[in-house]
Amino acid sequence: MDEPYRGLPAFERGLEVLGFDPFERLDEGTRFQQPAILLCSVAAWDIWREDAPDEAAEVRAAAGHSLGEYAALVAAGVLTFDDAVGLVAERAAAMADAGALQDGSMVAMLGGDDHAIRALATRLGLTIANDNAPGPLVLSGASDAVGQAEELARDETGARARRLDVSAAFHSPLMQPAAARLAAALERIELGTPAFPVYANGSASPFTDVRRELSENLLRPVRWRETMLALRAAGIDRYVEHGPGAVLTGLVKRTLAAA
Repeated sequence: MDEPYRGLPAFERGLEVLGFDPFERLDEGTRFQQPAILLCSVAAWDIWREDAPDEAAEVRAAAGHSLGEYAALVAAGVLTFDDAVGLVAERAAAMADAGALQDGSMVAMLGGDDHAIRALATRLGLTIANDNAPGPLVLSGASDAVGQAEELARDETGARARRLDVSAAFHSPLMQPAAARLAAALERIELGTPAFPVYANGSASPFTDVRRELSENLLRPVRWRETMLALRAAGIDRYVEHGPGAVLTGLVKRTLAAA
Protein backbone atom coordinates (compact mmCIF):
# COMPACT_ATOMS: atom_id res chain seq x y z
CA MET A 1 0.00 0.00 0.00
CA ASP A 2 3.01 2.29 0.33
CA GLU A 3 3.97 2.20 -3.36
CA PRO A 4 2.03 5.32 -4.48
CA TYR A 5 3.47 7.44 -1.66
CA ARG A 6 7.17 6.62 -1.57
CA GLY A 7 9.24 9.75 -2.11
CA LEU A 8 6.49 12.18 -1.10
CA PRO A 9 7.51 14.71 1.58
CA ALA A 10 5.00 13.65 4.25
CA PHE A 11 5.74 9.97 3.74
CA GLU A 12 9.51 10.38 3.91
CA ARG A 13 9.23 12.74 6.89
CA GLY A 14 7.10 10.17 8.67
CA LEU A 15 9.76 7.50 8.20
CA GLU A 16 12.34 9.92 9.57
CA VAL A 17 10.27 10.69 12.68
CA LEU A 18 9.57 7.01 13.30
CA GLY A 19 13.18 5.99 12.89
CA PHE A 20 12.14 2.78 11.15
CA ASP A 21 10.17 1.60 8.12
CA PRO A 22 6.91 0.05 9.36
CA PHE A 23 6.14 -1.42 5.95
CA GLU A 24 9.01 -3.88 6.37
CA ARG A 25 7.29 -5.35 9.46
CA LEU A 26 3.57 -5.25 8.77
CA ASP A 27 3.21 -8.95 9.50
CA GLU A 28 4.21 -8.22 13.12
CA GLY A 29 0.86 -6.61 13.84
CA THR A 30 -0.65 -3.39 15.09
CA ARG A 31 2.63 -1.95 16.41
CA PHE A 32 3.75 -1.41 12.81
CA GLN A 33 0.45 -1.42 10.92
CA GLN A 34 -0.92 1.71 12.59
CA PRO A 35 2.03 4.02 11.74
CA ALA A 36 2.00 2.64 8.20
CA ILE A 37 -1.66 3.49 7.70
CA LEU A 38 -1.17 7.01 9.09
CA LEU A 39 1.66 7.74 6.67
CA CYS A 40 -0.42 6.58 3.70
CA SER A 41 -3.50 8.51 4.81
CA VAL A 42 -1.73 11.84 5.27
CA ALA A 43 0.22 11.41 2.03
CA ALA A 44 -3.06 10.71 0.21
CA TRP A 45 -4.57 13.86 1.72
CA ASP A 46 -1.56 15.89 0.52
CA ILE A 47 -1.88 14.50 -3.01
CA TRP A 48 -5.57 15.37 -3.15
CA ARG A 49 -4.94 18.92 -1.94
CA GLU A 50 -2.41 19.41 -4.74
CA ASP A 51 -4.57 17.78 -7.42
CA ALA A 52 -7.87 19.41 -6.40
CA PRO A 53 -7.02 22.66 -4.56
CA ASP A 54 -10.45 24.22 -5.14
CA GLU A 55 -12.23 21.20 -3.67
CA ALA A 56 -9.78 21.02 -0.76
CA ALA A 57 -10.49 24.64 0.07
CA GLU A 58 -14.18 23.78 0.47
CA VAL A 59 -13.75 20.97 3.03
CA ARG A 60 -16.39 21.49 5.71
CA ALA A 61 -15.77 18.54 8.04
CA ALA A 62 -13.71 15.38 8.47
CA ALA A 63 -13.89 12.07 10.28
CA GLY A 64 -11.48 9.19 10.71
CA HIS A 65 -12.23 5.57 11.53
CA SER A 66 -10.40 4.69 14.77
CA LEU A 67 -6.75 5.31 13.87
CA GLY A 68 -7.99 7.55 11.04
CA GLU A 69 -8.93 10.20 13.61
CA TYR A 70 -5.25 11.18 13.74
CA ALA A 71 -5.00 11.76 10.00
CA ALA A 72 -8.25 13.75 10.11
CA LEU A 73 -6.89 15.92 12.93
CA VAL A 74 -3.70 16.52 10.92
CA ALA A 75 -5.80 17.56 7.93
CA ALA A 76 -7.73 20.02 10.10
CA GLY A 77 -4.55 21.49 11.58
CA VAL A 78 -5.25 20.31 15.13
CA LEU A 79 -2.23 17.99 15.22
CA THR A 80 1.07 18.62 13.52
CA PHE A 81 2.18 15.72 11.36
CA ASP A 82 5.25 15.07 13.49
CA ASP A 83 3.16 14.97 16.66
CA ALA A 84 0.63 12.65 15.03
CA VAL A 85 3.37 10.23 13.98
CA GLY A 86 4.75 10.14 17.51
CA LEU A 87 1.30 9.71 19.05
CA VAL A 88 0.34 6.90 16.70
CA ALA A 89 3.60 5.08 17.34
CA GLU A 90 2.92 5.31 21.09
CA ARG A 91 -0.73 4.34 20.62
CA ALA A 92 0.19 1.29 18.55
CA ALA A 93 2.84 0.11 21.00
CA ALA A 94 0.52 0.71 23.96
CA MET A 95 -2.31 -1.24 22.35
CA ALA A 96 -0.01 -4.13 21.49
CA ASP A 97 1.32 -4.20 25.05
CA ALA A 98 -2.19 -4.05 26.51
CA GLY A 99 -3.16 -6.99 24.32
CA ALA A 100 -0.24 -8.99 25.67
CA LEU A 101 -1.37 -8.30 29.24
CA GLN A 102 -4.93 -9.59 28.83
CA ASP A 103 -6.28 -12.26 26.51
CA GLY A 104 -8.80 -10.46 24.34
CA SER A 105 -10.39 -10.90 20.95
CA MET A 106 -13.11 -9.58 18.62
CA VAL A 107 -15.94 -11.17 16.67
CA ALA A 108 -18.11 -9.84 13.85
CA MET A 109 -21.81 -10.65 14.12
CA LEU A 110 -23.12 -10.89 10.58
CA GLY A 111 -26.84 -10.45 10.16
CA GLY A 112 -29.18 -11.30 13.00
CA ASP A 113 -31.27 -9.10 15.24
CA ASP A 114 -29.54 -5.90 16.35
CA HIS A 115 -31.26 -5.74 19.74
CA ALA A 116 -30.54 -9.40 20.45
CA ILE A 117 -26.85 -8.97 19.58
CA ARG A 118 -26.55 -5.96 21.88
CA ALA A 119 -28.32 -7.83 24.67
CA LEU A 120 -25.99 -10.81 24.26
CA ALA A 121 -22.96 -8.51 24.37
CA THR A 122 -24.19 -6.90 27.58
CA ARG A 123 -24.86 -10.27 29.22
CA LEU A 124 -21.38 -11.56 28.35
CA GLY A 125 -19.58 -8.35 29.34
CA LEU A 126 -18.58 -7.55 25.76
CA THR A 127 -18.34 -4.13 24.11
CA ILE A 128 -19.91 -3.14 20.79
CA ALA A 129 -16.53 -2.16 19.34
CA ASN A 130 -17.65 -1.21 15.85
CA ASP A 131 -20.98 -0.05 14.47
CA ASN A 132 -19.73 0.70 10.97
CA ALA A 133 -22.83 0.50 8.81
CA PRO A 134 -26.29 -1.05 8.82
CA GLY A 135 -25.86 -4.77 9.41
CA PRO A 136 -22.81 -6.29 11.11
CA LEU A 137 -21.73 -5.35 14.62
CA VAL A 138 -18.29 -6.14 16.02
CA LEU A 139 -18.01 -7.30 19.63
CA SER A 140 -14.82 -6.99 21.67
CA GLY A 141 -13.66 -8.29 25.04
CA ALA A 142 -12.18 -11.23 26.90
CA SER A 143 -11.46 -14.19 24.63
CA ASP A 144 -13.57 -16.64 26.62
CA ALA A 145 -16.59 -14.32 26.40
CA VAL A 146 -16.01 -13.83 22.68
CA GLY A 147 -15.98 -17.61 22.34
CA GLN A 148 -19.32 -17.82 24.14
CA ALA A 149 -20.74 -15.20 21.79
CA GLU A 150 -19.64 -17.30 18.83
CA GLU A 151 -21.37 -20.38 20.25
CA LEU A 152 -24.60 -18.57 21.09
CA ALA A 153 -24.82 -16.25 18.10
CA ARG A 154 -26.99 -18.34 15.79
CA ASP A 155 -29.49 -19.54 18.42
CA GLU A 156 -29.87 -16.30 20.38
CA THR A 157 -29.51 -13.64 17.69
CA GLY A 158 -29.80 -15.29 14.29
CA ALA A 159 -26.36 -13.92 13.39
CA ARG A 160 -23.39 -15.71 11.86
CA ALA A 161 -20.29 -15.14 14.03
CA ARG A 162 -16.87 -14.63 12.45
CA ARG A 163 -13.84 -14.30 14.72
CA LEU A 164 -11.54 -11.47 13.61
CA ASP A 165 -7.82 -11.97 13.12
CA VAL A 166 -6.70 -9.42 15.72
CA SER A 167 -4.24 -9.56 18.58
CA ALA A 168 -6.37 -7.90 21.26
CA ALA A 169 -9.78 -6.61 22.32
CA PHE A 170 -9.60 -3.19 20.71
CA HIS A 171 -12.15 -0.51 21.66
CA SER A 172 -13.02 -2.22 24.92
CA PRO A 173 -12.18 -1.70 28.62
CA LEU A 174 -9.27 -4.15 28.20
CA MET A 175 -7.44 -1.28 26.47
CA GLN A 176 -7.33 0.73 29.73
CA PRO A 177 -3.51 0.45 30.10
CA ALA A 178 -3.12 1.73 26.54
CA ALA A 179 -5.55 4.60 27.14
CA ALA A 180 -3.55 5.72 30.17
CA ARG A 181 -0.28 5.70 28.19
CA LEU A 182 -1.87 7.58 25.32
CA ALA A 183 -3.34 10.19 27.68
CA ALA A 184 0.14 10.86 29.08
CA ALA A 185 1.57 11.25 25.58
CA LEU A 186 -1.22 13.62 24.57
CA GLU A 187 -0.46 15.92 27.50
CA ARG A 188 2.98 16.60 25.98
CA ILE A 189 1.73 18.04 22.69
CA GLU A 190 0.23 21.35 21.62
CA LEU A 191 -3.09 21.48 19.77
CA GLY A 192 -3.95 23.82 16.94
CA THR A 193 -7.24 25.49 16.08
CA PRO A 194 -9.25 23.30 13.69
CA ALA A 195 -9.78 24.63 10.16
CA PHE A 196 -12.99 22.58 10.13
CA PRO A 197 -14.73 20.27 12.62
CA VAL A 198 -13.45 16.73 13.04
CA TYR A 199 -16.05 14.22 14.22
CA ALA A 200 -15.00 11.87 17.01
CA ASN A 201 -15.70 8.13 16.95
CA GLY A 202 -16.84 7.98 20.55
CA SER A 203 -19.48 10.70 20.33
CA ALA A 204 -20.37 10.85 16.62
CA SER A 205 -20.04 14.62 16.94
CA PRO A 206 -17.20 17.14 16.62
CA PHE A 207 -14.30 16.85 19.07
CA THR A 208 -14.62 19.18 22.03
CA ASP A 209 -11.74 17.87 24.18
CA VAL A 210 -9.24 16.28 21.81
CA ARG A 211 -6.83 14.90 24.40
CA ARG A 212 -9.50 13.30 26.56
CA GLU A 213 -11.54 11.95 23.67
CA LEU A 214 -8.61 10.43 21.79
CA SER A 215 -7.51 8.47 24.83
CA GLU A 216 -11.04 7.47 25.82
CA ASN A 217 -11.85 6.36 22.28
CA LEU A 218 -9.55 3.37 22.80
CA LEU A 219 -12.16 2.13 25.29
CA ARG A 220 -15.30 3.18 23.43
CA PRO A 221 -17.14 1.93 20.33
CA VAL A 222 -16.35 3.28 16.88
CA ARG A 223 -19.72 4.82 16.03
CA TRP A 224 -19.02 5.18 12.31
CA ARG A 225 -22.61 4.67 11.12
CA GLU A 226 -23.87 7.36 13.50
CA THR A 227 -21.01 9.65 12.48
CA MET A 228 -22.00 9.44 8.83
CA LEU A 229 -25.61 10.21 9.73
CA ALA A 230 -24.45 13.20 11.80
CA LEU A 231 -22.40 14.51 8.90
CA ARG A 232 -25.36 14.18 6.58
CA ALA A 233 -27.56 16.02 9.08
CA ALA A 234 -24.95 18.79 9.09
CA GLY A 235 -25.41 19.16 5.33
CA ILE A 236 -22.40 17.19 4.09
CA ASP A 237 -23.31 15.57 0.76
CA ARG A 238 -19.93 14.61 -0.74
CA TYR A 239 -17.32 12.35 0.83
CA VAL A 240 -13.69 11.73 -0.20
CA GLU A 241 -11.70 8.87 1.31
CA HIS A 242 -7.96 9.34 1.88
CA GLY A 243 -5.77 6.33 2.56
CA PRO A 244 -5.20 2.77 1.39
CA GLY A 245 -8.25 0.96 0.02
CA ALA A 246 -11.86 2.05 -0.28
CA VAL A 247 -13.56 0.25 2.63
CA LEU A 248 -14.90 3.44 4.20
CA THR A 249 -16.43 4.57 0.90
CA GLY A 250 -18.48 1.39 0.86
CA LEU A 251 -19.58 1.89 4.46
CA VAL A 252 -20.65 5.47 3.73
CA LYS A 253 -22.70 4.38 0.71
CA ARG A 254 -24.44 1.62 2.68
CA THR A 255 -25.23 3.89 5.60
CA LEU A 256 -26.61 6.77 3.56
CA ALA A 257 -28.55 4.46 1.23
CA ALA A 258 -30.24 2.81 4.21
CA ALA A 259 -31.09 6.21 5.68
